[in-house]
Amino acid sequence: MNAPATVLHNPIVRSKLQFHLGKQVPRYWVENHPFRTRVFDALSMTFPDGERYFIESVRLFRDQITDPQLQTDVASFIRQEAEHGIAHERYNELLREQGMPVDRLLTQMKNRFKHLLKNESPELNLAITAASEHLTALMADCFYAYRETMEGVDPQMRALFAWHSIEEMEHRAVAFDVMDTVAQVDHRLRVRALVITSVLMSAFTLYRAHEMLKADGFGVVDRVKLFATGIPWLFGPGGILAPMGKPYLKWFKRGFHPNDTPPVHQYDVWVKVYEETGDPLKAGQAFWEAGYPGKPA
Repeated sequence: MNAPATVLHNPIVRSKLQFHLGKQVPRYWVENHPFRTRVFDALSMTFPDGERYFIESVRLFRDQITDPQLQTDVASFIRQEAEHGIAHERYNELLREQGMPVDRLLTQMKNRFKHLLKNESPELNLAITAASEHLTALMADCFYAYRETMEGVDPQMRALFAWHSIEEMEHRAVAFDVMDTVAQVDHRLRVRALVITSVLMSAFTLYRAHEMLKADGFGVVDRVKLFATGIPWLFGPGGILAPMGKPYLKWFKRGFHPNDTPPVHQYDVWVKVYEETGDPLKAGQAFWEAGYPGKPA
């Protein structure tokens, strides 16, 4: 990952951002590629209900927080996550218009979250949330540190994910701090949470992508071919998620803290442009353009 240009802000609530998502967004908005698009769509689809689950997991311990700064950070975390859910729900409407089985897939996910909250301990649910925030913050860096990674992406969708990425970096440590200092989750449970989260996130993202490709009309043979070429693009040694390998493993070390991993190097570009213009599309474009040239190392 990359050294920060500035000190990362505490979570900043930015509301009512307009990305003007409509039918002008191409069906296959990631490099005109069905598999790559549906993988990002599968991630986006999960955010509204995923964010609600994260909020609920943190709220289980909110009354026990005594540190004023952490109380403020938790309030901002909740509001940021709520805004993310609203924005991605708008995109889910576009997916429904495309004929994607959004409601069926979301029902499965909602049932999964209900099961976790009902049947697992509050500590494990909070640890899963903290682990999820670790993963999403690292993915944000993977997507935007280098221009080439998101070069063939529709500018509006690229701006949506850029804003989400910025705020994932800002609040990456909030759930962790509640887990560590309030819930006092032990190291073994923290490790278990990341393993569970990694397996479930990977499996269900690929499952949802598969179901959407099926709804697109791709037959079995075509779906096999798409996955055969798509998995290396995603997880391979030169895949878009490859740079998160070493930072991912830091979670397993005792004494780890999410803020030990710096934000993407051009983080302050997005913040500055958005503060000056109030336009997330301009901020997203500037943020992407400020990425390193070439491919990730």
